[in-house]
Amino acid sequence: MSQSQTDTRGLPRWTGVAIALGAIVAGFAAVYVTLGRSDNAKPPPAVASAKPAEGGPLPAGPGANPLSQGHMAAFVFKKAPEALPELKFQDGAGGEVTLDKFKGKVVLLNLWATWCLPCRKEMPALDNLQAQLGSDKFEVVALSVDRTGVAGARRFLDETKVQKLALYADPTAKLSSTLRASGLPTTLLIDAEGREIGRLIGPAEWDSADAVRLIRAVIR
Repeated sequence: MSQSQTDTRGLPRWTGVAIALGAIVAGFAAVYVTLGRSDNAKPPPAVASAKPAEGGPLPAGPGANPLSQGHMAAFVFKKAPEALPELKFQDGAGGEVTLDKFKGKVVLLNLWATWCLPCRKEMPALDNLQAQLGSDKFEVVALSVDRTGVAGARRFLDETKVQKLALYADPTAKLSSTLRASGLPTTLLIDAEGREIGRLIGPAEWDSADAVRLIRAVIR
């Protein structure tokens, strides 16, 4: 090997170049690993679980919220409580009843019919809810909206072994359209002033922890 191909220490010149390039690459690698490790070592920010604020305002409008969860995922809150039209129906004795009878109570108004199989399935849960929360502050009002009237409603409640729910019926079968129920069962949650807070269309587990939590937030 000629003198021109070696450095002053007798090493080939390409060896020195390789060493220099290796040092540069190692330097870059050290910087990358350090920066990467610093960034990647940060844990993702903790996500707080959504819980309804104790005594806070109720959700406004449709969409995800801390109360429409689990068995109550289909419950839709109104943007603001809405006044209801006058509703007249009958009690078990055939006497006329209006929502004024329940003024001062939070009411869960369940519209059902004797021919409705989902209504039959959910009725025991409504009965259990009344047993659990029924008081001077809350009542489940299960209202039959078919032409079998009081007699048909009584047979239905006897067959489903209801014990805590009072009998109410609309023999005209018009209140489901008055309340714009798109199907049965439809359940409205009504505040102590008689205004609709929200509704759930279809059957639900009304004695579930999700349902109890939602209703307690309204009873306060």
